[in-house]
Amino acid sequence: MLDSQAAAWNRGDLEAFVTTYWNDPRLSFCGKTGIVRGRDDLLATYQRGYPTAEARGTLAFELLEVRPLGSDAALVLGRYTLDRTTPAAGYFTLIVERKAHGLVITHDHTSGS
Repeated sequence: MLDSQAAAWNRGDLEAFVTTYWNDPRLSFCGKTGIVRGRDDLLATYQRGYPTAEARGTLAFELLEVRPLGSDAALVLGRYTLDRTTPAAGYFTLIVERKAHGLVITHDHTSGS
């Protein structure tokens, strides 16, 4: 999932990047701009914040820990880096759940370091 996200980001396909998120109004994302709900609003947030290849940079993930939360969910801890003119890095906590159509991110809390 994280590999496909990074590949989509790095080719500038933010729509593909957010397909790993639950397409439901209950999706929650906590980041530097506050809480965003729903995949459409999350895509709009990414499009505003990263409108160009230079702003997006090259994304890489480092998986730190996966902790099962029952048989159909997991807590995922990791680190991200953006290689660009002004590099950025931080940490994320995801809740990943198995839904009828596969694994999706239902909650994401990402913060810069």
